[in-house]
Amino acid sequence: MAVLFFHTMRYKALDPRNPHNDRFVLSKGHAAPILYAVWAEAGFLPESELLNLRKISSDLDGHPVPKQAFTDVATGSLGQGLGAACGMAYTGKYFDKASYRVYCMLGDGELSEGSVWEAMAFASIYKLDNLVAILDINRLGQSDPAPLQHQMDIYQKRCEAFGWNAVIVDGHSVEELCKAFGQVKNQPTAIIAKTFKGRGITGIEDKESWHGKPLPKNMADQIIQEISGQIQSKKKILATPPEEDAPSVDITNIRMPTPPNYKVGDKIATRKAYGQALAKLGHASNRIIALDGDTKNSTFSELFKKEHPDRFIECYIAEQNMVSIAVGCATRDRTVPFCSTFAAFFTRAFDQIRMAAISESNINLCGSHCGVSIGEDGPSQMALEDLAMFRSIPTSTVFYPSDGVATEKAVELAANTKGICFIRTSRPENAIIYNNNEDFQIGQAKVVLKNKDDQVTVIGAGVTLHEALAAADLLKREKINIRVLDPFTIKPLDKKLILDSARATKGRILTVEDHYYEGERARGTRLDIQPQEGSCSPGNPEQLALGFLLDLRLGLWTSELNGWNGSLDPCPIQETYKGSSLAESTWWLCP
Repeated sequence: MAVLFFHTMRYKALDPRNPHNDRFVLSKGHAAPILYAVWAEAGFLPESELLNLRKISSDLDGHPVPKQAFTDVATGSLGQGLGAACGMAYTGKYFDKASYRVYCMLGDGELSEGSVWEAMAFASIYKLDNLVAILDINRLGQSDPAPLQHQMDIYQKRCEAFGWNAVIVDGHSVEELCKAFGQVKNQPTAIIAKTFKGRGITGIEDKESWHGKPLPKNMADQIIQEISGQIQSKKKILATPPEEDAPSVDITNIRMPTPPNYKVGDKIATRKAYGQALAKLGHASNRIIALDGDTKNSTFSELFKKEHPDRFIECYIAEQNMVSIAVGCATRDRTVPFCSTFAAFFTRAFDQIRMAAISESNINLCGSHCGVSIGEDGPSQMALEDLAMFRSIPTSTVFYPSDGVATEKAVELAANTKGICFIRTSRPENAIIYNNNEDFQIGQAKVVLKNKDDQVTVIGAGVTLHEALAAADLLKREKINIRVLDPFTIKPLDKKLILDSARATKGRILTVEDHYYEGERARGTRLDIQPQEGSCSPGNPEQLALGFLLDLRLGLWTSELNGWNGSLDPCPIQETYKGSSLAESTWWLCP
């Protein structure tokens, strides 16, 4: 760390997030104290602040987080730092075309993570010669020795097999480190540093069982005295300033260059509308970028690639790394990334998405082929957990557009929204239901169908909204009217409109889902509105004495509905009906 920060890196010590600075990612986030010590030595942190490590009153958490100005991405969930560093390096080389370099330190324990090798492959494919990974091979993991311990030649061969320039050094030799950091080739470089935990400390060096444990005070005093005696000079070494050649970037207020151009009644899949919208938005800013996991011909991100090939990143079938790449690209507000793959495959990257939120990252994820509406492809391709997953992320906004117009608006809104944005798109083609000038806002639902004598409020989104409208046509023949809502965003929900509609329909709400029961709109509706308006109780129709079922098109059997007078006690247990062509449906009574 001393060689890196006071010999190799170029940065402004008092302006850690300056866009011209070299970047550093501490992937082995548990080594945070040394990172804090380095920034104190550089003059950014007062040394006295180091004594507040891990205190609730201090920003110096046990692992790095972006509330520290010198931390771009949160680390601590191991195996993710190199992917983020790859995103930074890709941005520096291909988008900024600047001279800043990216350094990432990894521990040998985290090299067991598959996501590390996804990142290694990515860096090699795109010849990220501005990226240096420092592998701290200290032999010991958290509870046991690392698998390869000090077999340095195997580490080197693995890195070389992935297309890296790999150099083995004595990690305690300043001279060897200086020489290794000076190597620049037309490929990423891995500095494989053989080190020993607790080097030079009597009774601790290369010993197990010291991970995460503080030293007893008497031992600490002795060790401090030993180390102090080894200091040969206290001369202050200043950081070398960077070359200032990164372009000025503005990613605020990015708007579609033209309004939507759809015709009511025409059919288009929202996944295709997403690709068209993203390609259009790419003309509004050269900082809109797209990433895909080898599904671009299904998610239609290929439309963006066709029009903006220099801003499309093929991440191949490595969804975890793709999310980390996006996080890295988004750091310091250099780009606005949009990642796409099947919504089901984002579940594999949930930890990366969770860490992206902790990193205060602004990234946009589009998951296509949601729900059971993809039918014949089978359950492995069906996203039936994605809404629950993305709703659980603290900084998330969850879009579920139901036609091409809404999808285009969702893409534009996502580009200008902080945090993690998820856009859920579908494979089936459905009719355009909104005019091109329809206004959409986050947290504002739409009343798609309304009559003064509506008997129930039906909430649908995506394909289920269109099925609800089809059911409304069937019910109308029986002189029964229903109110149909399109939430547009599943998080946040439009609480006011849902409550107003529930009151207007005698407290009856039906949510029609293309998702597993846990985490879907019905549960979200209950959680969001219950604290304000008494209780909302789910139950199956038979328990409500309605005998109310859904047919394969979600058309409603109307004879039983005629007998519903709204006077029932709203306290049945939770139940759902399965077996329709869509996933599940749940009744909610909101008195």
